Amino acid sequence: MKANIPRLPYSRGGMRMGGISAVFAAVGMLAAGHAAADAFVALPDGHEAAPGATITRTGEHAVVSPSMAANGVGRVVWVSGTVTADVAHTPAVERPGPYSTPENWPGTNNSSTHGASQVSTGYIVGCQVGIGDSAVTAGLSGNLSTNGAGLSGSAGIQIGPGQVEFVRIGFKDILRPGVYSLGYRDFEMEIQGCGGYAQARAYTVVEIIGDHYSKTTLYGAPFSIG
Repeated sequence: MKANIPRLPYSRGGMRMGGISAVFAAVGMLAAGHAAADAFVALPDGHEAAPGATITRTGEHAVVSPSMAANGVGRVVWVSGTVTADVAHTPAVERPGPYSTPENWPGTNNSSTHGASQVSTGYIVGCQVGIGDSAVTAGLSGNLSTNGAGLSGSAGIQIGPGQVEFVRIGFKDILRPGVYSLGYRDFEMEIQGCGGYAQARAYTVVEIIGDHYSKTTLYGAPFSIG
């Protein structure tokens, strides 16, 4: 005698939902794969002392990802950190004045000022070129360009092999002696045009004007951005 096996209700709908679940699972795996491609880079604190000013950098880190353009020559990095300048000696001014550009007179270090001392910070980005201490000290003036941005913004960088670019994140005028801080969180730098390896490192400059002019620079540790 033939057994009477009852049909399960909604079996066809259940199969269809199973297929959709499988698609969602595949998409979820792809998304997880992209998320796993992000690389977190913890960077060491830094300290640089000079007559009249001391610079410290703390809490610096970076998150490196492939560019959404997916063209093989792009990558994105989000950087965070806090910079503090402890300035003991600087002329007190009410507000920044007009720019003055000395013509490399002795003792001026060919510096252009705007009537006030200043702390500024940002990143050096290099494509297929080393940006270690010796390279920075030797000077990269032949291949440098600058890109200004804001503390809460982002920067798009077009850079080719052998080129270096300075990306300034922000600055503060130093109108009198004291402690000045600059903090930035998840500042985005999108690098395009670099088909080889790329590196970045932080920089912070404190420039003190007046009779005892000085410029102090604190560099961060270089790190790979793919």
